[in-house]
Amino acid sequence: MAEHIVKSFHDQLEALSTAIVQMGGLCEAQLANAIEAISRRDMPLAEQTIATDGKIDLFEAQIEQQAVRLLALRQPLAMDLRETLAALKISHDLERIGDLAKNVAKRTLVVARDAPDQHLAQGLTRMGRQALTQVKAVLDAFARRDGEAALRVWKNDNDIDELYNSLFRELLTYMMEDPRKIGPSTHLLFIAKNFERIGDHATNIAETVYYAATGTKIGEDRPKSDTTSTTTITRHDES
Repeated sequence: MAEHIVKSFHDQLEALSTAIVQMGGLCEAQLANAIEAISRRDMPLAEQTIATDGKIDLFEAQIEQQAVRLLALRQPLAMDLRETLAALKISHDLERIGDLAKNVAKRTLVVARDAPDQHLAQGLTRMGRQALTQVKAVLDAFARRDGEAALRVWKNDNDIDELYNSLFRELLTYMMEDPRKIGPSTHLLFIAKNFERIGDHATNIAETVYYAATGTKIGEDRPKSDTTSTTTITRHDES
């Protein structure tokens, strides 16, 4: 009887882990579609991306229900407890990644009509793909319970911040040079910020995976290179 109870408990933990992997796969696909939509100014794909967000929300609700039931009925300890709490935290970050990808798609519907500068669109695509790389890498680290791989993702967050800083300066300069571009450029700024926030959520997941795998927290200050709050733009008028 005791063996049956233990097996049932580990089956439930495994089901929780599987649900996280499936939810992560949906988030990856949604983010990839949002990036492709802004890259190709593909309005039908953007609309499709928006419509699929409900599936991710449903996964989060199911995972929360499963995790709370495990905590209440099984009272897991040590690594099992870390696994259960990690599922709760990771599902929340994945839900936010899904929301941010949906927001990118929504703004794509607007900027696709205004034909943004191709150079800026390419910069956004590059930043989005870097964020997607981070999400994929951290989900792989979760699937393998690989603390070192999670730590590498955590340390790579600076790469997205640097791309965001560059795009931020370019877009502000672009708006100052031509006030008619302020509207569409503002949407591009929000898209860039969404990608930067996705990188932050991937970093959150990396911290959770590292703790679940090792039982210790990352003993360093979180890497952060977003300097936009102190950026000064000087307008260069034509002489």
